[in-house]
Order: sequence, then C-alpha cells, then structure tokens
Amino acid sequence: MNDKLNKKKLMLIGNPNVGKSAIFSRLTGVKVIASNYHGTTVEYTKGFLKLGNEKMEIVDIPGIYSLEPTMKAEEVAVKIFKDAVKEKNENIFINIIDSTNLERNLNLTYELIKRNIPLIVVLNFWDEAGHTGVNINREKLENILGVPVITTCGITGEGIKNLVDNLHNATESNFLSKNFTKDTTEKNKWERIGEIVEQVQELKHKHHTIGEKLSDLSIHPLSGLLVATIVLGLSFSIIRIIGESLIAYLLEPMFNKFWTPVLLKISALFNGSGFIHDILIGKIIDGEISYLDSMGMLSTGLFVPIAMILPYITAFYFVLSFLEDSGYLPRLGILVDNLMHKLGIHGLAIIPMLLGIGCNVPGALSTRMLETRREKFIASTLMAIAVPCMAQIAMIFGLLGRYGLKAIIVVFGILFIVWIILGLLMNKLVKGTSPEIFTEIPPYRIPYFKSLLKKLLMRIIWFIKEAVPYVLLGVLVINILYVLHIIDFIGNLASPIFTGLMGLPKETVGALIVGFLRKDVAVGMLVPLGLSMKQMIISSVILTMYFPCIATFTVLLKELGAKDMAKSAAIMMISTLVVGSILNLIL
Repeated sequence: MNDKLNKKKLMLIGNPNVGKSAIFSRLTGVKVIASNYHGTTVEYTKGFLKLGNEKMEIVDIPGIYSLEPTMKAEEVAVKIFKDAVKEKNENIFINIIDSTNLERNLNLTYELIKRNIPLIVVLNFWDEAGHTGVNINREKLENILGVPVITTCGITGEGIKNLVDNLHNATESNFLSKNFTKDTTEKNKWERIGEIVEQVQELKHKHHTIGEKLSDLSIHPLSGLLVATIVLGLSFSIIRIIGESLIAYLLEPMFNKFWTPVLLKISALFNGSGFIHDILIGKIIDGEISYLDSMGMLSTGLFVPIAMILPYITAFYFVLSFLEDSGYLPRLGILVDNLMHKLGIHGLAIIPMLLGIGCNVPGALSTRMLETRREKFIASTLMAIAVPCMAQIAMIFGLLGRYGLKAIIVVFGILFIVWIILGLLMNKLVKGTSPEIFTEIPPYRIPYFKSLLKKLLMRIIWFIKEAVPYVLLGVLVINILYVLHIIDFIGNLASPIFTGLMGLPKETVGALIVGFLRKDVAVGMLVPLGLSMKQMIISSVILTMYFPCIATFTVLLKELGAKDMAKSAAIMMISTLVVGSILNLIL
C-alpha cells in the first residue's frame, strides 16, 4: 500500500440513496464522528480507515445530485467537496453509483471528472443490479471513463477489499477530451451519457420482485394507507416495548440498587436538609429519594434523561434508522403528499415531523430539504407547536399512564387536530407557493445493521451531550427560582390566564419556565402538583405548544431569521392560549 495515502483523505460522494453509509461503515472502524461543518449547522460524518499501522480519514459527504446545488443543505455538501479539492494533499474522491440507476448517476460523475481530481467510481448494489436484470460491462465503462471502476455490495461487503487495494490507482480522467467538447450543451451532455449507458448496459426482462410488489402497495392511495398504518403502528409499539422494558428491567433497578445508596450517603453529610442539599439531592420524601419528585440535580436531574428518556430515544432512533435505510420514508412522503399540500407543505415534510418526534432540533434542521421559505416556515411552526419530542412523549406516557390509554390518546389526538387546523389556516394566510414533490424512490433494501448501529450510537451520544446538561441546568434554575420566590411572583401575575382561562394552578408557571430549557423535565414537574386527569391533559398539551425548548429555538432562529421567528412565536402563544381555554371548557 502506498504510504503517501495516509496523508490524504477519502471523500465519499454520490447521489442520495446510493449506499454511501454502508460503504462508509465497511471502510471505517468503530469510532465515527458526526459534526457540523464549520460555519454551518449541516451535519456530516467522518471516520478512519486503518492502512497497516496508519489511519486515513474518510469523509461521507451528504448526498447530492449535482455540483449545482438547489437547496441550502446541498450548498454545504458542495462546499465540503470544493474545500477538499482545494486542499494541497490531493485527496482521493470515491464516486459511489447506484448500479440499478446508471444514467442518472453518471451526471454527477461527469461533473466530478470536469474537476480533474483523483477519482474512483464505485458501482454499488452490484448484486441488486443482477437480480433486477441490469448487466453492466464494468471493463468497458472503466475504459470510457478513464478511471478505476470497482463493483461493490455495501451490505455484504463484497468488493470492499478490492476498493481499498485500488485506492492508489485513483487518477484524473481523460474522459472529457474523448467524449465532450467545450461547446457541449446540457442536452448534448445527456445524449452522450445516454450513448455511454447503451454501450455498457444491457437490460433483461424480469418479473416483479417481492420488494417491487411491496413498493407498489406502499404508494397506492388505498393499500398505501393500510401499509402506513401497519408500519407506524408497529413502529411505535416496538418503541414502547423496548423503552418500557429498558426502564423496568435495567435502568430503574440499576438506579435503585447502585445510585440511591450513594445519594443517601451524600444526603447524610448535609444532615438531610439545607440549600446545597436541596440543590444536589432534592427533597427527602418519607426518608427516601423519589427520582420524580425530589428535584435534585443528582437525583431527578440524572434519572429523567438517563432512566426515563434515553430508553425511548434509543428505541425511536433504532426504528427510524431502520425505516430510513430500508427506503420506506420516501414512500411515506409520496403517500401523504395530498394531505400535506392542504397544509401548505409537500409530502417530504413528513420527514422533519418524524425526526421532530425524536428531537425537534434535527427536525428543524431537516426542513432545509423543503424548497421555499414559505414551506420551511409552515413546517417549522407546525413541528414546534404540535410535535412533542420523544423525551417529552416518554414523560407523558409515564405520567398519564396511571389514567390508562384513554388519557394518552386524548393528548396526542388534540395535538394532531391542532396540527391539522393550524396547517390549514397557515396555508390560507401565509403567502407563497408549495411546489410539487420531486423525489427518487429507492428500491426496498435490507438495512446494513453495522451502519444502522453506528448511526444509532452517534444519535445516542448526541442526545446525552445535549440533554443531560440542560436537564441539570433546568433543575438548578428552578430550585433557585423557588428559593427566591420568583416563581410565586410570576405565578401570581399569570394567575388570571392559568387559573381563570385554563383551570390550572398557578404553580404550573414553574413548569413552563423550565420547559424553555427542557420540555421533558417540565412535564415531570407536574407530578408534585397533584393535578387531576383533566388538568394533566391540559398541562401536557400547552407545554408542547407554547414555545420550543431553547435548543430548538436557537436553531429555528437561525433557520427562519428573527422576523419569521417572531411570527412563529406569536402563532405559538396565541394558539396555546386558545387551545388551553377551549380544553378547559370541553373536558
């Protein structure tokens, strides 16, 4: 292996849904880093390939169809590519192609070749191409393109060793001088690409596979609705089963057996009371520590994110990653497109909504896939108002579970109705247009579980880094505000709204204040208030609607701008006041 390779980076680039993540996982070790590209909030992934005793950095550039970006996320992906081209260490670029869709993919290949960069072309899904009747002459394509062409199957690992062995053969191509001139137009370019495909590709007649039949069922208006109901119902059942099992059989017993004795010893050092004791440990209830009621930084502050929320977050992101990698989410977008257009957004906006269920922050970031400012505004506002994050959902399940499934269904049913009505209103009132949906529907594929688990691990680590500090800060702030009687003061001021219109005790104000830091902790603060089922339902709904947590607010402010964020916030406040008041009257 050429030692000079170790000073270079491998840049993986290709269209969306070409299997880059699977190949990336095959090439990299266990340690994978997901971070925001400098100066942006767009995430990319990097890892390392071991070459003997040396390591070579690998960067997975977000998927793009062209080096001429059409949306903000693509602009950042192109910037990552251009910055890599400018680096003096002559990085190697690996263009990953979906073998089952050669013509569309070769457009990006053509644009990469124009850049005169060291390039290798990878024909991924090679096995799938054969199964679907697509036969590509690899050697002929390699001669035409003038760069190495490697066949792989990222899921099974076939061809990965061959790819690594050929990294030193990456080269600039003479393809353009053979196939194009300076006067080549866009139309002529596609004609020439079509001619190349005709030379190297042969299609054979085949019958529909099971996956293709299932794909047809998934997007048909009637059968697709049934499939979506089954998939989403099964998904949330799996999430609940995994989450509840982890809490009941692993995390809660671990806290009770190992952490409670430590906290009791710390409590004894402070004689069971005092300001610092109440900040760290919280209130001792009947000689015991109640992880939901004590409200100490080391008790409630750690138990809530780790033992109550992390299990559901883990289960949710596992299921979401499976749906992403299997190819179902684009089909769901197609299926709900008609409904979403009535709300002023197109079908792919269902993806920010689903991501928002995990955490509103990635949900807000993913609105970049929407083409117009109007769509981003409507989608972001709807998500912030009516889509609770999984952390908050976990707390709602825990608190309302004592009243049975009915109370939980009422909360989420109300939020869904709010989501629909607000969408219809904003579609009428917000100026602009919502373009039609244009998206590629990849074939159904069995996810590569190593890649899926890496993605899951990165999301869990991200949650722990983001959630635990905010929960600890929230518990600290609320304890200080209680000691200084500031919450009582604000509660008295807001009493006409909360007590008069919504039928809630003034102490609910404390939960709303903490909700700006962490919505899940805010829901947990409702426990000591002794609320009735009606009050608990109203509180859970308004805590979801009234304002996003500080992390989501920061992202939305950057994405929407101050003016649109102010409009969005006004919609949140007004809709919360109206909905809370109506619920107090009808429940």
